[in-house]
Amino acid sequence: MKNVLIYGTLGPACVNVETLRQMFAEGMDGMRLNLSHTTLEQASGLLEAFHRAADASGVRPELLIDMQGPELRIGRLDAPVLLRDGDVLKADTLPFPVEVHHALKNAAPGQELLLDDGKILLKTETPDRLITVRGGRLESRKSVALPGCAVCPPAMTEADRTHIKQAKSFGVTAVMQPFVRGKDDLQAVRCALDSAGAADIRLFAKVENLAGIAHLAELIPHCDEIVIARGDLGNAMPLWELPAAQKRIAAACREAGRDFMVVTQMLDSMMRRQVPTRAEVSDIFNAVLDGAASVMVTGETASGEYPVAAIRYLCKTVREAEAYRNA
Repeated sequence: MKNVLIYGTLGPACVNVETLRQMFAEGMDGMRLNLSHTTLEQASGLLEAFHRAADASGVRPELLIDMQGPELRIGRLDAPVLLRDGDVLKADTLPFPVEVHHALKNAAPGQELLLDDGKILLKTETPDRLITVRGGRLESRKSVALPGCAVCPPAMTEADRTHIKQAKSFGVTAVMQPFVRGKDDLQAVRCALDSAGAADIRLFAKVENLAGIAHLAELIPHCDEIVIARGDLGNAMPLWELPAAQKRIAAACREAGRDFMVVTQMLDSMMRRQVPTRAEVSDIFNAVLDGAASVMVTGETASGEYPVAAIRYLCKTVREAEAYRNA
């Protein structure tokens, strides 16, 4: 079997060449750049450091760009907003996307709004009045989800189309399409890649909503890899149902012979700790045994305090799992 590929995520915690070189030395195969928070041009300095570190390490790494796609996010805030349990606010207090405001107008009382991967929970009292059920510190560009509510933004933003045109010039090897709802979303991205002369760039389909799960069989032939993106997928269902969903997606990919990636909170405790939890290393180990072709950490390397150590634990756990699997 092929070795499981190890991905980190680019960000302020790994902006210098030496840190990136150490991450490659630990066994990292490539990195993701999240374009929900930046652009390829704005990240050109970070990408230059990435390529310089790769050259110094003698490796040819993957560079994945995670596009904006149909994901819903809070707009820009002048400063972080502290929401306390029980706080009541008007819907127009926060810079929600227009699609969210339209959905709220028709939402029944009690409609949930999950912000920042579900860390913050609001509920509607009326279409323009929200109550904070689970508070927290809200920052710009954090995710918004409305479980059970149909919201249908287009598959790609104008920024996505620009990034696809620029992708090859920045050394991009794969595009991650978020919140895939059906094969039409993937075909739209494929068409844009072809038009940009980038047909050789691989396409990863992020399954992170119920529509993606429902249409999984039609997604598999139209992508190079399925991504089990547990952050927003965990917002789309009760968390205790998420492990079974992950297992079913993995099984479907194995049966179809399609590679899949497991991502989100694999080493979340290492955002602030030098050593992961036992549960986290078990999660990584089991993802490999389930047949994952790749695993990825996100905030752990983008903004965590120990990016090199996070990659070290990820790599060592994956290799141990491969040894167990192949014994």
